[in-house]
Amino acid sequence: MLYLLLFIVCILLFIFGMNVIRTGLFNLSAHKLKNWLIKVTSTPFKGMLTGTFITALLQSSTAVMVITIGLISSKMMTFPQSIGIILGTNIGTTFKTEIITFNVDPAIVPLAIIGASLILVKGRKARSIGLLIFGIASVFTAMKGFEVLAHPLTSVPFVKHSLLSLNDSIFFSLITGAILTSIIQSSTAMTGIAMGFLTAGLLQLNAGIAIMLGANIGTCITAIIAAIGGGQEAKLAAYAHVWLNVFGVMLFIPLIPTLVHFSPYLAKQKDVQLAHISVIFNVTSSLLVLPFAAKFGKMILYLHKK
Repeated sequence: MLYLLLFIVCILLFIFGMNVIRTGLFNLSAHKLKNWLIKVTSTPFKGMLTGTFITALLQSSTAVMVITIGLISSKMMTFPQSIGIILGTNIGTTFKTEIITFNVDPAIVPLAIIGASLILVKGRKARSIGLLIFGIASVFTAMKGFEVLAHPLTSVPFVKHSLLSLNDSIFFSLITGAILTSIIQSSTAMTGIAMGFLTAGLLQLNAGIAIMLGANIGTCITAIIAAIGGGQEAKLAAYAHVWLNVFGVMLFIPLIPTLVHFSPYLAKQKDVQLAHISVIFNVTSSLLVLPFAAKFGKMILYLHKK
């Protein structure tokens, strides 16, 4: 039971770290973000590049989606303008997944000390940088916790049974990834947990891929919540985000065996393999839709018209 509680603490620490990073980056650049989103969305391609850049900067596809839906709700942006941004958020969010595969264990404590020290400084810019550094230290600490606690957690019967079930069923892994992500509100955290179990050798790569795919669906719940009461166009943007991920997942589920087969060519470590496959999934899904962005928008309008 203690190991399970510690694991939950690590999840909370990971989410806390991501939020602190987001806050630090947002404080450094918030005054420019909305102008960028409004001006650089004249075409789906420009919108996708903008969405990719800002999501990579903020380290949160959810934050960019919430900002976008807010702009649509306030009539500063239209639903068609948002389609490119939606495609870009899926690409931009993969930067986080790649970053957490880096081995920075020796630097975690120094980063935490430097970050905490800067947070105490009076200057807004210094505090924002401190939040960014401290958040990074928190995220990597949580990732180390996932890895260390993975083996001890198997002594908990429920966890052991659940892991065996995940390895035996792609569908169960997919649903688990979607449900848990909708609860913890972070697809990166969910993928990070899967990476921890992969590193410990307790989770098979095919199950890890399915969890990652499910996490991409589960993360859409925040956009739907943000669109409530925001008008029809705001809801359409949220629906477009959902359908983009659903279509991508449906396309990739049959490809899981192929991805597992070729994964050794991507990287040696299982967690890095999953990170690279996440990039392949999100980039492919967005690029496949990009040439048909206008038709994709019309489909959303048709499916969800009043």
